[in-house]
Amino acid sequence: MTRLLHLSDLHFGFHREALVEPLLARIAEARPDIVVVTGDMTHRARRGQMAMARAFLDRIEAPMLMVPGNHDIPAFNPLARLLRPFAAYRRSFGRPLETMRQARDVRVLGINSTDPYSWQRGKFRKGEIRRLIRGLDLDAVNVIALHHPLEQLPQMDKQPARRADEAMSRLQAAGVRIALSGHLHRFNVDALIDTGRWPGVLQLQAGTALCARISDGQNEYAVLDIDGDSLRLERHVAPMSAEGFLEPEVARYQRIDGAWQRA
Repeated sequence: MTRLLHLSDLHFGFHREALVEPLLARIAEARPDIVVVTGDMTHRARRGQMAMARAFLDRIEAPMLMVPGNHDIPAFNPLARLLRPFAAYRRSFGRPLETMRQARDVRVLGINSTDPYSWQRGKFRKGEIRRLIRGLDLDAVNVIALHHPLEQLPQMDKQPARRADEAMSRLQAAGVRIALSGHLHRFNVDALIDTGRWPGVLQLQAGTALCARISDGQNEYAVLDIDGDSLRLERHVAPMSAEGFLEPEVARYQRIDGAWQRA
């Protein structure tokens, strides 16, 4: 069994400071094999916000894979946004924008879905899709990590990323089994399974781990225990009205005949 811990949308600079220590304590207690962070480490990509996010991540002892989000590139400097959009991100978090981690029979690959030419909407570049497919391990459980979801439910008010359907079709056919994303600040797994569009890929769209926006209603993170075609999922929720995280909600999923379903 391999344990992943999924964080997304930390939004340092507009975050719940009182939740930082409880979150770090929960991460240490979970003892994950890999911590996956799917973007929006900061709220406005300012230097001080980058430093706060870096200090937080440095306190996590587990191996980590992270990808940028649309809030991690300059918001108020158009020239930097167009010419060197990921320079500050690289200085703070390291050069690779797409990375890979493996623990036992689980391989996690990151893909950069952020588009500097669009403030919010993401984009899947054909070259990066090809690169990701080349990096898959057909003998492993392949997990991809990205900021923008590959599928959105109709009620979501953000535009789907460009080439999302093309990317998902190619990635499912190539053997990707799990997709971890953020961006929407709304947790979703079961409703995405119910659409039946991409049965071979279990999509976990995360809520926000630390953002202080009241309308989000809560903060949360997820723990995934992966054992071949079986997955145990813990959803750890901290309501805005609470000082910490509640006991986790647990669900189990099984991949049968190439299609995921809730057990």
